[in-house]
Amino acid sequence: MTIITHHTPIKFQSKLPDSTDIVIIGAGIIGIATAWFLSKQGHKVVVCEKGRVAGEQSSRNWGWVRQQGRDEAELPIMMESIRIWENLAADIGRDVGFRREGSLYLFESESESERYDHFCSFAPNYGLQSELLNSSKLYGLIKNCPKHWVTALHTPSDGRAEPDIAVSAIAEACVRNGVSIVENCAIRTISVANREIDGVYTERGLVKCSSIVCCGGAWSSSFLHNCQIYLPQLAVKASVVTTASAASIFAGNASDKQLAFRRREDGGYTIAMTDYLEVFPSWHGLQLLGKYLPLLRTAYKKLKIRLYGSSQEKYYYGRSWRDSDISPFEKNRVLNPEPSNRTLMRLRSILDNRLPVLKNVAIRQSWAGMIDATPDAVPVMDAAPDVKGLFVASGFSGHGFGIGPAAGKIMADLVQNNNIEYDLSRFRFSRFSDGSKLKVGPSI
Repeated sequence: MTIITHHTPIKFQSKLPDSTDIVIIGAGIIGIATAWFLSKQGHKVVVCEKGRVAGEQSSRNWGWVRQQGRDEAELPIMMESIRIWENLAADIGRDVGFRREGSLYLFESESESERYDHFCSFAPNYGLQSELLNSSKLYGLIKNCPKHWVTALHTPSDGRAEPDIAVSAIAEACVRNGVSIVENCAIRTISVANREIDGVYTERGLVKCSSIVCCGGAWSSSFLHNCQIYLPQLAVKASVVTTASAASIFAGNASDKQLAFRRREDGGYTIAMTDYLEVFPSWHGLQLLGKYLPLLRTAYKKLKIRLYGSSQEKYYYGRSWRDSDISPFEKNRVLNPEPSNRTLMRLRSILDNRLPVLKNVAIRQSWAGMIDATPDAVPVMDAAPDVKGLFVASGFSGHGFGIGPAAGKIMADLVQNNNIEYDLSRFRFSRFSDGSKLKVGPSI
């Protein structure tokens, strides 16, 4: 796996037109999937990416394509997404490493599994088969490890894919469909006339358009804040490693209360901590503290407050800029935070204990990424308030890679004012300001 940085050669450099139908901000999985579905409907689409396609969390995530453990409002969307993933190789003409090998949530006691009782109560209503396994069935699936766990939740229809391959492959298919993708081209702000979108100001000039989809991931809140649109969203840092090729443990995705691992196509594993995420305090974060209290109550054990370690972990909240100014997005092309040494040391220790078959297997790479987290840990997929023609898909809270294709289809339908077959009220923008009590979804 090659970690994308601002030094990575530019691959997508379409000519930036003077005008188009739709501009998409951000070339992660959501933005590229939105462009893919819009292009299939014959729309002229421009995707502007401040850095590189999938340069941030869309290539740095764990690679899970899971239905298991989803928020109930997400589940039917995720089930459509996994069907899209299944047909993706045929649609775009390239294998992206998608395999249906299942997911396991591993529990050391029966009581640990109770937190998923609610999920197990509604999943069958959507036709999803998830089973709580006894020890015998569990160790028929998972090999070469001590019997730490007594039971597990298993969804055999879940999948996995290779993040560093998938998004770029879909982007290539978009270009073949006529989409213009421009890397190293930040959008500074929007152009509005009579409260309607009429274009975007990029660092290379104005592009006229009638619709914009903001898919900026961890940067969405900062971009929108500059447009006087307030999306509560924090960046949460997660560190990840990959191993060299190793003996088979489980062909799919698995996690317990400390560790998550996924079998890779190259025979190694992608491994991360499930109980250690870093949050960096800022004035912006303090302003949002009240909105995040419900989430903090459910996830406080895994969220660790840390000071900024480098400029690669800093965000630019609370300031504004004009279309003629150099924006924060040009100053930080690809957010590439350093993985936490503390996390890596602890991960190695836990890995040796829980999966001793990997004890002498080399760690090939380590990296970190910033997760865009909302106060209720579910995304926004909606039209933005007050500005006609501006749409937002952000705050996927660590759930975005798997659900990305269906989220892109939904955003394409929203832009076209098509009928949406799902109830999107859970994902409305106004839930943060209309006085509604936030219901915290599955934790980040």
